[in-house]
Amino acid sequence: MLSQEKLLELDRKRVWHPYAPMPPANPPLVVAEASGVRLRLADGTELIDGMSSWWAALHGYAHPALDAAAKEQLGRMSHVMFGGLTHEPAVTLADRLAALAPDGLEHVFLCDSGSVSVEVAVKMCLQYWQSRGLPGKNRLLTWRGGYHGDTFMAMSVCDPEGGMHRMWDGVLPRQVFAGLPPAGFAAGVDEAYADELRELIRRHKDELAAVIVEPVVQGAGGMRFHDPGYLRVLREACDAHGVLLVFDEIATGFGRTGALFAAGHAGVSPDVMCVGKALTGGYLSLAAALASGEVAAGIAAGELPVLAHGPTFMGNPLACAVANASLDVLLGDRATTSYPDGWRAAVTRIEAGLRAGLA
Repeated sequence: MLSQEKLLELDRKRVWHPYAPMPPANPPLVVAEASGVRLRLADGTELIDGMSSWWAALHGYAHPALDAAAKEQLGRMSHVMFGGLTHEPAVTLADRLAALAPDGLEHVFLCDSGSVSVEVAVKMCLQYWQSRGLPGKNRLLTWRGGYHGDTFMAMSVCDPEGGMHRMWDGVLPRQVFAGLPPAGFAAGVDEAYADELRELIRRHKDELAAVIVEPVVQGAGGMRFHDPGYLRVLREACDAHGVLLVFDEIATGFGRTGALFAAGHAGVSPDVMCVGKALTGGYLSLAAALASGEVAAGIAAGELPVLAHGPTFMGNPLACAVANASLDVLLGDRATTSYPDGWRAAVTRIEAGLRAGLA
């Protein structure tokens, strides 16, 4: 085993960390173990991981049910390609996601990561209109303050000025941006802002493939909450003007906002929804783009009737098995559940504790 000094020396020489120069300006913390909400560093220091590994470690680290699911699946197969093949963990997961998701999201395309699920969602929307004979509908609308990932098309719908991807202005596709959604989860709908959204969608309807937003809370954009009523405004305007609606629930899915999916606060369904991060309880990289039957049928009716996208590790059995176990824990389907009173009660309890403690 490497000494801490040697590990940090090699890390500085070889490892390019996210959002960091090479070599790094500051040495990273060396994590030796993780359990529950705590990280134990190599020097013995214990920290509470308040970011839950970028909001992914839903049930904490080293959860016995997830550990057991991973070990059991490893004994069967860790991976097999998904092209022309299928397996129970993926089929079960897709069926469960469709049943849990907002109404109408019937079809599940499994991806490697959240950012890739955004790419897939955008590709679905662009191909839908291409198949409908409307190739000019190839732009996206979003509001400022958003973050959807670091891959190419995902970067184009991140905040173009305050975001980390502003250096790519002029290289990325130019999308349509509304102003920041007014802050406040229960602030009510500002009709002037709602009219701005409606007018932008109306004005650009002939070139818009889809509207894409983070519902209820903009995560990396500053943890900014907005009233769920704006999601209803978007749904109505998209329906009125023939534009698809995409919700990026990568950070908000699986109970993070007090609803299983943030769309539930508004009582609306998007045409495509992205999930990731907490999907496997933070154990393995896995994401999905869920699409409506209309989107799938529209693509299937086109000149190219397939979605030409196939990640090497799509539908990874190990990740799918752990995701199923994570859903079992969240929904109380296992005797070892971490939420004896249900996950909603746990969210309420944590919210109250944080509100009181931070105040």
